[in-house]
Amino acid sequence: MRQPYIAGNWKMNLDRRSARELASGIREHLGARDDVQVGLFPPFVYLDEVVRAVSGSPVLVGGQNCCDEDEGAFTGEISTGMLADVGAQVALVGHSERRHVYGESDELVNRKVHAALARGLDVILCIGETIEQREAGETEATNARQLTAGIQGVAPGDLGRLTIAYEPVWAIGTGLTASPAQAGAVHAYVRGVFAGLTTDAAAEGIRILYGGSVKPDNVRELMAVPDIDGALVGGASLELETFIPIVDFGN
Repeated sequence: MRQPYIAGNWKMNLDRRSARELASGIREHLGARDDVQVGLFPPFVYLDEVVRAVSGSPVLVGGQNCCDEDEGAFTGEISTGMLADVGAQVALVGHSERRHVYGESDELVNRKVHAALARGLDVILCIGETIEQREAGETEATNARQLTAGIQGVAPGDLGRLTIAYEPVWAIGTGLTASPAQAGAVHAYVRGVFAGLTTDAAAEGIRILYGGSVKPDNVRELMAVPDIDGALVGGASLELETFIPIVDFGN
């Protein structure tokens, strides 16, 4: 049985005080619960603050991005070693905003996956189609391409450290949400592609999260779909009043 995974991507939001208070509130609410895994992805400058706020709890903390290089003259970049040094355990790689706003290629995303894994970080690999690709009937081809490229060369022993996040670009921050049937169909397809690239056992074990305007009023219906193992939450992760009900979807 795959443990549900709820990840909060704070993007470029909050300040130090609100980041600390939000992280502390989530820690206090969760206690020692093990029925759901929660990950927090604050802006880089607040990583240390959030790591300290959840210290001793099961809450994971990760970077929203990472550099594919270990060190050097890469102004403005953050290496996987730096993430690990401040206590991050996970790296979010290939988010649609990195792909479509900043032009990150499938090849660059793959290098980042390898850089994170080599440093001991787990990875959430994001994939997803735009509205133009969906309307052109390219949903499956797009997700298969991004997944195949993203895990290219990953050692079998590292597959268990991956999580896939399917985020239809047209449903991110738009208020639109893929229906449970739409999301479930893509999740099942992605699991099948992963099985073809790896093994049936690896595909059965990997968690595939849904990301795209997840809110308290739709999370329960989405999480009822067999191949949806969690959620990558954006705007609704910025306040306890909206994030906690998502974490508590099964209660």
